[in-house]
This record gives sequence, structure tokens and C-alpha cells, in this order.
Amino acid sequence: MLPLPSGDFQAYLFDCDGTIVDSMPQHYTAWRQALDEWGCEFPEELFYAWAGRPTADIVAALNDQQRLNMPLETVVARREALFQQLLPTAAGIPGVLHHIDDAHGRIPFAVVSGSTREAVTASLDALGILDRFDVLVCAGDYTRPKPDPEPFLRAAELLGVPPRSCLVFEDADLGIEAATAAGMAAVRVPQPRQG
Repeated sequence: MLPLPSGDFQAYLFDCDGTIVDSMPQHYTAWRQALDEWGCEFPEELFYAWAGRPTADIVAALNDQQRLNMPLETVVARREALFQQLLPTAAGIPGVLHHIDDAHGRIPFAVVSGSTREAVTASLDALGILDRFDVLVCAGDYTRPKPDPEPFLRAAELLGVPPRSCLVFEDADLGIEAATAAGMAAVRVPQPRQG
């Protein structure tokens, strides 16, 4: 059971990958396959360190880092297609799913993700819980990604709930930083591989 901080929360905001869906292994495999086609290295440690960054930002950073000229849109689309193929093998994260089941219908939920709307929708749909979320804030819905608070503040605004009344569920350091900067309480979701 994932313990929650005490407080009278009026909304739950969830990161998606690694928080609701244990899809990080599928994401990493999709990255490796897409980047291998361009001779680009992406060590697993870096992948996890950059968790929460929008896909296009990662491709641009890898281009700079490795002096490559991978076409952003092509690589993003390829990685997305590979991820969609691998998605059926992803499972939900039980501690988080319990809170979704428990609070559904009592308080509104939002997903706040660095992934594309297509990837988030597909992930939630694969678990049969897409209809439980009132708001999806995905890559392209904000200007400054996590660790900037903008994505979480946008979700709170769309739900009509003050930031201080939101509880964030998040597995990545960048997401915890963003929640804290937004003035929101946060629950760190341990990665299944971290136990």
C-alpha cells in the first residue's frame, strides 16, 4: 500500500509512465530500437535520469551531446510506433491503481505527463482506466516541461482546484521538483525495479 500524506486534497494529479503504468522498460526498449537506427547511444542510467522530459527534447539533447543530426519528428514518430507495439506488455502499478480505484468518483483526477497525448491515452486505455481521468496534460499542452511547475499548475487550473489542494503522484525526480515548485504535496511512487 502506498502511504499518502495527511491533508484534505481536492484533486489527485498523476504522472503516467512509471507512476500509473509500469511502462518504463517498454519506453526504454522503444528508445533503444529507434536510436540504434541512427547509431545513437542512450545509456539506461541517462534514460532514467531524464525521465519526464518530452521526447523531442531528449532527441535534441542527444543530437547535441553526440554531434548527431537525427530528424526530430522522424525519431519521435518511430519511437512512438515502437512503444505502441510494446505497450500491451506493460502492467499497472498496484499501489497507485488502488488509490485510483479508492478515490474515483469522490475527487477529480488529472494525468500530467511529458509523453504525447497518444502515448498517455494508449497507456490508460490498455489498463481500462482512461475514462477515470477528467483532464490530460501532455507534451505540447505546456511551454516549459517538468521540473518547471507549469504542467501541474495547468492541470490544477483545468480542474478548478487550487495548487495547495492537489496531491501529486510521481516517480521521477523532475516531477517531484515540479510538484514542489507548484506548491503541491507529492507522493513518490517507487519504481518496481527499486522495490
